[in-house]
Amino acid sequence: MRRWLSSLVNRAVLLVVIVVVLTALLIALAGALLSRLELEQQAVTQVETIAQLVAGELDDKLSQRLNALSHVAESLTMSEAAFEMRAKILMRRQTALQHLFDGLYLIDAKGKVIAENPEALNMIGTDVSNRSYFRLSSEQLTPLTSEPYRSHYQDRAAVMVAAPVFDHRKRFIGMLGGAIALAGEHLIEEFSDIRIGKTGYLAIVTRDGMVLANGRTGEVMQSISDPNPLLKDAMDGFEGTARTRSSEDENIILSVQQMSEVPWFVAAVWPASEAYAPATRIKDAFLWILLVVMLLFVPVAMWRFRRLMAPLVELGQQVRERHLGVRNTPVGVTGSSEISQVADIFNMVMDERDDVLSSLAEREAFFRSLTRGAPIGIVQADVLGRIEFVNPVFENIIGLKQAELSNTHLFDWVSDDDREMVIQDWRQALDKQEIFRGRYQLQGPNAGTPVWCQVMAAILETPEKVMGTVTVVRDITHELEVEEALRDEQLRAESILGVMQDGVLMVDTCGVIRYANQAAAHFLGADGEYVGKNVFELVGIDHENQALSHEWFLDRDDLDSLYVTLRNISGDLFDVNLSMIHIRQGRQNERLVFVLRDDAERRRKEERLSWEASHDSLTQLLNRRAFTASLTKCLSDMPAQDARSVLMLIDLDHFKPVNDEGGHLLGDDLLRRLSELFKDSVRQTDTVARLGGDEFGIILPACGVDRANTLAEYIRAGVEALEIEHEGRMFGVTASIGVTELHPTDREPEDVVARADEGAYAAKSQGRNRVVVIPAPEQ
Repeated sequence: MRRWLSSLVNRAVLLVVIVVVLTALLIALAGALLSRLELEQQAVTQVETIAQLVAGELDDKLSQRLNALSHVAESLTMSEAAFEMRAKILMRRQTALQHLFDGLYLIDAKGKVIAENPEALNMIGTDVSNRSYFRLSSEQLTPLTSEPYRSHYQDRAAVMVAAPVFDHRKRFIGMLGGAIALAGEHLIEEFSDIRIGKTGYLAIVTRDGMVLANGRTGEVMQSISDPNPLLKDAMDGFEGTARTRSSEDENIILSVQQMSEVPWFVAAVWPASEAYAPATRIKDAFLWILLVVMLLFVPVAMWRFRRLMAPLVELGQQVRERHLGVRNTPVGVTGSSEISQVADIFNMVMDERDDVLSSLAEREAFFRSLTRGAPIGIVQADVLGRIEFVNPVFENIIGLKQAELSNTHLFDWVSDDDREMVIQDWRQALDKQEIFRGRYQLQGPNAGTPVWCQVMAAILETPEKVMGTVTVVRDITHELEVEEALRDEQLRAESILGVMQDGVLMVDTCGVIRYANQAAAHFLGADGEYVGKNVFELVGIDHENQALSHEWFLDRDDLDSLYVTLRNISGDLFDVNLSMIHIRQGRQNERLVFVLRDDAERRRKEERLSWEASHDSLTQLLNRRAFTASLTKCLSDMPAQDARSVLMLIDLDHFKPVNDEGGHLLGDDLLRRLSELFKDSVRQTDTVARLGGDEFGIILPACGVDRANTLAEYIRAGVEALEIEHEGRMFGVTASIGVTELHPTDREPEDVVARADEGAYAAKSQGRNRVVVIPAPEQ
C-alpha cells in the first residue's frame, strides 16, 4: 500500500474517489435524516390519530350501552315484589339490549340474580352482592361501568354496565346489569385486531395496570408487564405520543390516549424500524448505485491521470541527469503550464546555486584572513565537528599548530571532566538550531594546567544545507580568578550582615530586591524566594496613615529613624524603625539600602501606658475617665439606635466592714471577683467600669429599660450570693443599684450619671440590696 501510494497518479485518483464518496455519503446522510424526520412526523401523527379514534370509538360504545341500559332501568319502576315476580318476563322483553351485551341480568336488592338472558348462562340464584359493581351501584344509586373482573360464567373476563332500579318512591329495589366479555365481539375484540402497518398493534389498559386487550400477545385480564416509564405515566393520567423503547429493548413509537367514560387508556404501538423502513430502502439503493459508479469511474480516472502526469516523469529524469552532471543543458519538457513552470524554477535555482558556491568560496578566503588577526580564538568545523580552520589565538590556547589540529574533533581538546557534558549540550543546541554557549576547560597535549574558556558556537549554513559550525573561544582564566576574589569578599560581607539583628535590604531603582539578609527575610514573610522580586509587591509600608510608595523613597535623600508600620504578604504587621541610604545616587546601577529595626517593644510600652491610663489596675475594668468618654459616645449614637440605651450605677453595701475586719487584701479579692461577675453578666458590647472605691458603672447600649431592670436584678442577686471565707468567717456584700434610660434631651454625661446616682441613693434609703429605676425626663 505504501509503494502504491508513492505514485502521484494513485494519490490523485484516491483523493478524487474519497471526495466523491464523502460528498455522496454526506448527501445520502442528509437525505436519510430529512426523510427519517419526515417519516417520523408522519408515523407519530398516524399512531396518535389511531389511538384517538380507537379511544373515541370505545368511549362511544360504552356511552351508548350505559345510556341504553339506564333508559331501560328507568322504565322498570314498580314495587319490589312485582319486580321480583316479573323479572323473567321483563328480561325476555329486552330484545334491543341483547345485541349490545353478552349477558343481561336482573338482580334484586340483596344482590341475588333473579333473571338472565340468555338463560344458558345459568346464573339465576347466584349471589353477586360481593361484586364491586353491585356495591357501588347500590350505594351511589347511579349507573356505572365496572372495573374488569372474572365472571362466574366460565371464569371469563368481563366488565359490567349496571343501572339501579327504583320503585315509585325512589327506593332501590334491584339492579339491571349488562355484561360485556372482554374477549367477545361487542366491545374490544374488533379493536385489538387493528394493525398499524404490519407489526404495530393496539393495547387497552386500565389505570390500575390491568391489560384488557393486547393486539400483539392477545392477553386479557393480565397485569401490565412492560416497565416502560411512559405507560407508568399513562396510569397517572398522562396522554401523548413519544419515541421510547419496549420491554424487548426495541425502538417504538408509543401513543397514549385516555378514555373519558372509564378509567382506561388506549396505547398504540408501532416499531420504529417499520415506520422508517422507506428511508432505509432508499439509503441502501443509493449505496449500491454509488458502488457501481465508483467501479466504472476509478479505471477511467487512472488512465486519464497517467496521461496527464507523463511529462512530469520525463522532467524528473532530466533533473536527475542535471544533478549528476550528465546533463549540462537546462531541463525542459512539453506539457501543462505547471510542469513547464517547475522546469523553469529548477533551472533558475541551479544557476543561483552556482553563483552562491562561487561567492561562498570568496567569503571563506576573506573570513580566514580576517580571523588571523582577531584577539579571540576562532575555530571552523564541518558538520561532524572536525576542525577545518583555527586562528593563531586558538593555537596558543591549545599549544598546537593548524596542521596538527586539522581533522581532529573540537571535543578532543575539552578536559575529561567536562567532555561528556559539552557533547550533550552541543547536540541539544544543534537540534534546536540555537547558539551553543558555555564555560569549559580546554587542555592541549603539552599544556599543564587546563585553561578556562568561554565558548560560543553557531551553525554555518546556506539556504540549501548546513556547512558546519563557527566557534569563538575566549580565555577567561584571569576573569575567573577576579570573580573568585570578589565572591570571597561578598561571602564575608554577607556573613557579617547575616548575623545582624537588623534587617538589611538592597533594591535597585525599580524596587527589585538584589540582596536581603536573614533578618530582612523575617520582615518580608518569605523563605528564600524574595531575591529578584519587587519589594513593594511583597510588603506595604505606612507612615502616619500614608502608604509610602517606591517613588516616595526615590525622591527622598537618606532617611534616619523613620517610624513606619510594615505589612508583608503573610499578613504579619511590624512596627519598624526604618533607615535608608542611597548608593551611587543619580548614576548607573543606583541602589537603595534599607535598614529595618523591630520597634514593637517601644510601641508595646506606649500601648501599656495608654491602657493603664484608661483602666483600673486592681479590677482591670475601665476607670472613670474612660467610662465618661464611653458614655459621651453613647449619647452621640442615640439617634441611630432603635432601642434606648441604659446606665446602671452599682454602690456596694457594707463594704467597709469587709476591709476593716478581713483586711484590705480580702477587700481587694472581693472587688476582683465582683468585677468578673459584672463582666460575665453583660454583653461584649456593654461597658463596665470602676468609678471609685466600691462604686461601679455599666453602660448598656440599645438595651431598653425593661431588659436592663431584669439584668440589674440578676446582678444584685449575684452580688448577694457571692461570699468569701476568711479565717473561719464568711464575708460578703450587697448592692444598691440605680438604673436610668438615656434620653435625647440629655446633653452631658453628668445629667445621666446624676439620675442613676439618685436611683442608687434611693435604693440605700429604702433599705439597701435593691434596684431602683429612675425614669428619664420627658421632652
